[in-house]
Amino acid sequence: MAIRRGTVEQDFIIERVRDRFQCRVLWSEGRPCLEYSSDEELSIISEYIKANFEAELLDVFFTAVESLPSDD
Repeated sequence: MAIRRGTVEQDFIIERVRDRFQCRVLWSEGRPCLEYSSDEELSIISEYIKANFEAELLDVFFTAVESLPSDD
């Protein structure tokens, strides 16, 4: 069941995304930025937000950036 965007706070959507996916939320000048690991993950997160909150990814997050590979 989708939750209507008008009654859902941005912070609530961000918390649900963080709980459900292995992603990070970075903050830049008080704005949330999604850090994702692959294009597939970004697509899945975007579809999740649309289906459950009737919102676009960039309505929730200021931007989305791909994770940099670790320097192991």
